[in-house]
Amino acid sequence: MTNLINVKTKDLVGEALGWAVGKAEGLDLHLAEPGYNGVPWRVFARYRATVTERTERYNPWEDWALGGLLVEKHNVSLHCPQHDGDFWAAWITHDGKDVAQGSELALPAACRAIVAHKLGDTVQVPKELIQAF
Repeated sequence: MTNLINVKTKDLVGEALGWAVGKAEGLDLHLAEPGYNGVPWRVFARYRATVTERTERYNPWEDWALGGLLVEKHNVSLHCPQHDGDFWAAWITHDGKDVAQGSELALPAACRAIVAHKLGDTVQVPKELIQAF
């Protein structure tokens, strides 16, 4: 594995956000190295059952089939933009406290809220996944 670096949850994007969500969910995560035609580092989750094993791309910030299930599982509330320049807000209420995050799109906001709720305001992600902000 690579070196992990600290990143503020509110700054997580793309693969780094996927990694953090996977860690918050307790998944067995692996990185795929950059490939042909400029394919960047990618996050995969390994799922094991009694006699089977499969590895699948893990991208809940952009795939509603993954992210939508997490929104339901964690009871994430979403508030859509109300005017130009506004953003999506996502929050989880637990024990009377709200944990909120925002983004230009709904799923990244929801994923950040899940990470903030489960792991906090700062998380560790592989340095390979960090893009210039």
